[in-house]
Amino acid sequence: MTLLTAIALMALVSGYIGVRLLPALPLAAAGQAIGIVVLALPVALASASWLARSLAQRRLARLLSWAGSLTLGWLSSLLVLTLLRELALALGTALLPAGSAAALRMGSAVAVPTLAALATLVGVYTALAPPRVIEVSVPLRRLPPQLTGFTIVQLSDLHVGHTIRRRYVERIVQQVNALDADLIAITGDLVDGSVAEIAAEVAPLAQLRSRHGTYFVTGNHEYYAGATDWIAQLRRMGIQVLLNEHVVIKHRAAALILAGVTDPVAQVFDLSQRSDPQAALRGAPALVRPRILLAHRPRSAVAAERVGFDLQLSGHTHGGQFWPWNLLVRYREPLATGLDRLDSLWVYTSRGTGFWGPPQRLGVPSEITQLRLLPVSSIAAARRSAQQGSPANPKRRDSAVSA
Repeated sequence: MTLLTAIALMALVSGYIGVRLLPALPLAAAGQAIGIVVLALPVALASASWLARSLAQRRLARLLSWAGSLTLGWLSSLLVLTLLRELALALGTALLPAGSAAALRMGSAVAVPTLAALATLVGVYTALAPPRVIEVSVPLRRLPPQLTGFTIVQLSDLHVGHTIRRRYVERIVQQVNALDADLIAITGDLVDGSVAEIAAEVAPLAQLRSRHGTYFVTGNHEYYAGATDWIAQLRRMGIQVLLNEHVVIKHRAAALILAGVTDPVAQVFDLSQRSDPQAALRGAPALVRPRILLAHRPRSAVAAERVGFDLQLSGHTHGGQFWPWNLLVRYREPLATGLDRLDSLWVYTSRGTGFWGPPQRLGVPSEITQLRLLPVSSIAAARRSAQQGSPANPKRRDSAVSA
């Protein structure tokens, strides 16, 4: 979508909301004029924020980006609530007396911007709060005993840029290091900006600590921001980038294969980086299990299952990020959030550690994911214990027993 197309679409949305709401509001001519200006603000500020990326004054650019993103989220909530109001009015006209229907028109017109403002405030607070640490037990059939309890901490979709800055990244590093992970995985969309612009904001990630290091795969936003430069920068920071390749992680006299693929959009920028799960396994020891794939998009799971991976870690969807898109995202991405199964492959899709676009999370908090590898037998025993009401059963947000 081009910039002009996006601006035109936002203008149409603002115009539609204005036509549907303003005449029903108890406002004089001056109030109506103010309402028109307020509805025009998201378009003006979003346009300014997109253009501000080229400004030399980075503080002003960040301010405009924040304002544009914030009003864009508010406009999204306004649109959804306006459409719900249309449905309520249609029902009210059919079912209520004329006087009551008129009161519904005015009352609902007042309620829509009020609720949209409240949703935006709650969403911003949730977006800026520290991410929750989500514990996930993953049952694997071919897990060596020495790897029981092996922990992977996953970060995804941080989107460091004009809205997410160094202080947020430092807080993430502190949270992750406190988890004492065996391995850290970053599954793409780390940045929204060039190395020259935001290298200092990303720098705290060099302080991530785990027994076997930090591994990264590209998301689509890395290619928009200059993937070649970012790959080199992350490697200088001590983060290992997996570009359709794998490593063998040795742990307590056992081993696992950790592979990573590029984002599917990579081939648009560099055909040699076309996402390829099969290439990522080339030369891998045949008897080493489990095989874990880092892939930004959950849709990579179809190819990953075909070539024999046991677990895939993904992101990209943000879980919909805020209501009501969290309810609709599964229609586009069936493996949109949480732990799912695709035949013999487990797929965990993170809701994201940051946010993109509107600084808003409503009903979909950000997360740092701590995945624990366990044999199927131990998960089954835990489930049986839970059914019997055992207080010793560990509490997990996500756990599953292999089918």
